Amino acid sequence: MILFKNISKTYKVGDQEVKALDDVSFSIEKGKFTIILGPSGSGKSTLLNLLGGMDRVTNGTFIFDNQNITDLKDTELSNYRKDVVGFVFQFYNLIPSLTALENISIASQLTDNTSESEEFLNKVGLSHRRNNFPNQLSGGEMQRVSIARALAKKPKLLLCDEPTGALDSKTGQKIIELLKEASKDKNVAVVMVTHNNEFKQFADTIINLKDGKISSIIENK
Repeated sequence: MILFKNISKTYKVGDQEVKALDDVSFSIEKGKFTIILGPSGSGKSTLLNLLGGMDRVTNGTFIFDNQNITDLKDTELSNYRKDVVGFVFQFYNLIPSLTALENISIASQLTDNTSESEEFLNKVGLSHRRNNFPNQLSGGEMQRVSIARALAKKPKLLLCDEPTGALDSKTGQKIIELLKEASKDKNVAVVMVTHNNEFKQFADTIINLKDGKISSIIENK
C-alpha cells in the first residue's frame, strides 16, 4: 500500500539546513500494524507528517495505493488527507463543546462516508458515554473517542502520533490493542509513532529510526 523510496526532508532554520530525514526507504502493507520507533529528534514526527500529507518531501518518492503522492497539487493533497487518512493524536484534540457521539459524527460528515457514529462508539466500548462531554471523560476514554472518530472516516491509512503518551501503562496497552484490532481490517494500514519499546510486541513491523535514518526494520512473526 505504501512505498517510501529514498525519501529525504530538509528544513531551513535561519541560514542552516537541517536534514530531518535522510534517504529513508520502506514499504507498509494493508492490514498491518506498523510502529515507527525512535528517540526524540530521530525524525518520527517528520515521517508521520509526510505520510499524512501534511508536509512534502524534499527528495525521493512517496507512493500510496499506486498513486504518486509526491506529485500531487495542493488541492489533491488536501483530498488525500480528507478521504484517505485518519489521525489519532497524543492529546486527543476533541471539541470540548460536543459530546462523545457528536465528536465522532463530525469526522464522517467531513467525508462522503455515511458511517454510523454509534457503531464506532460501540467498537471502542463507550456507548454508555455517548452524551458525555470530553471534560466528563477520563484520558483513556477521550483517546478511545478520538480513535472512534478517526475510524468513522473509514480511512485507508490510520496515523497515530504517540497515542499513549498521556496515559498510564495499563490504559496505554488497551489503546494499543484497539489499534491492533483496527489494523485487522484488510483495507487499513495502521502506523503508530512512539518512543516506547514496550509496544514492539504488538506490531507486525517495527521501523527503528535514529538521526533521520532507518537503523533497522524488524518483522514480527
